[in-house]
Amino acid sequence: MAPDIPTLRTKRLLLRAFTADDLDAYAAMQANPEVMRYLGVGETRTRGETWAAIAGGLGQWALRGYGSFAVEESATGQFVGRAGILHPYDWPGPELAYALDQPFWGRGYATEACRTVLHWARTEARLGELVSFIYPANEASKAVVRRLGAERGPDVTLMGIPGLECWHHRAPAA
Repeated sequence: MAPDIPTLRTKRLLLRAFTADDLDAYAAMQANPEVMRYLGVGETRTRGETWAAIAGGLGQWALRGYGSFAVEESATGQFVGRAGILHPYDWPGPELAYALDQPFWGRGYATEACRTVLHWARTEARLGELVSFIYPANEASKAVVRRLGAERGPDVTLMGIPGLECWHHRAPAA
């Protein structure tokens, strides 16, 4: 049974389900060492690994009821990247996460997409606290989570990488 993935809109972006048509742009993005430097274990992905990531992400929607959205520019239809909730099997909790292709850096798209995902996660998915795991040198991502109101918590070890910063997006008081 296919998961029911909502479509979200912002002033400039469309957040939607990944499709097979996203493979070329997403694979090119994940083959860029600059894009991948602070993602996962910091290594690029092959086209096959990108396909598996898309499939796994769609599977997370079916298993958990939330996941990552493909992000595109509303005005151009260009693939921008991904934003959503990552929650692998062995993760400590649901992570508000994003990755944008390099031509789209510095435009405020990450904050715009993540703010929309955060609102959706709280109002529709009924998730409480979310976290964001960030490499210490990734100042751009730390700026994004600060704009979203996240607070720094203790560092964590994930995927064998010690010292990742854990930022908490606390649920609003009821």
